[in-house]
Order: sequence, then C-alpha cells, then structure tokens
Amino acid sequence: MSAIRLTLALVAACGLGFAIAGSYPANAAETNNPTPPAPTQSEPKGDATSSKQKTKKKNEKKSEQQFLDGYRAAHAMIYQQHDFAAGIASLKALGHDDHPDVANLIGYSSRKLGRYDDAKLWYEKALAADPRHARTWSYYGMWHAEQGNLLKARDYLTQVASICGTDCREYVELKEVIEGTRVY
Repeated sequence: MSAIRLTLALVAACGLGFAIAGSYPANAAETNNPTPPAPTQSEPKGDATSSKQKTKKKNEKKSEQQFLDGYRAAHAMIYQQHDFAAGIASLKALGHDDHPDVANLIGYSSRKLGRYDDAKLWYEKALAADPRHARTWSYYGMWHAEQGNLLKARDYLTQVASICGTDCREYVELKEVIEGTRVY
C-alpha cells in the first residue's frame, strides 16, 4: 500500500471515529471518508525520480482527492439533505461504481427511494468488491428486514458480528431494526 493510500486510510479511520463521537447526526452512520479507489494504471518502469513517475503520482493524488471530495459531497446530499436521487447521480458521476463505499451508498439511497430491486443489486455489488464491508452487510440486513425476511436479516447480523463485533455501530443498528426499535 502506498504511503498516500495508507495515510488516507488512517485519516478515514479517524474520520469514522469522529462520526461515531457525534460530529454527524445519529442516523448518519456511514463514513464520509472512504478508502480512495486503487490506481487503474500500472507503475511506470525505470528511475523512481523520473518526471513521468512524478507526474503520474501527482495525477493520482489529484484523482484521489477528486474522488474523496465528490464522495463527501454526495454523502452530505444523502445523509444531511436527504436528497437521495441527487446523491445517487453524484456517486455515479465519480466513475467508481465498483468501489464498495460508493456501491453501498447507492444501495442505501435506492432503498430509501423505495427502489428495492436496485438497492439489492448495489448491495451485492458492494459485497462483491469487499466481502467484509460491515456497513453493507448491515444495510443489506436492513433491506431484508424491510422485506419481512427477518431470518436472513439475522444471518446478516451474525456476519456483521464476525467482522466488527457486537459493539460496532453496524451491529447495533441492524439489531435494533430487527427488534423493531429502530427504523433506518
């Protein structure tokens, strides 16, 4: 993992900690600091200090920042403004539909719009990209609970527990939805 990606991953983890500590409304559990998408091009060969490689790294950093900025803007549209359709459009415009955080948030927004078939497809796409994406397992469990399939929702609750334990936000929220004490 490159130093930039590692730093961004640490920043994302810290951002999630702040979100949990209360810097976002209680229903805005999704982190607005996803891991940037992996670079799509291979590393250039040759001297590490070549101008071609420096340009490539600069473009990657710019691309990562554009992704993060676009994701955060879409996140705000969805969780703060509750403009799910605009959020979906913004997420799709990022060009990283296969990113687990992006696909999951499109799934969540689709579910909130009542587009359950679309939500199912996006949740499955997010899990294909990252089978240990606890937030997607939680949201997909909520999808199943809303469909009346509490048995499947409980299976997903077990999956969430295996990923992040029973004290993580994803577990607690899904458990509350299953118990009927929370609507999400």
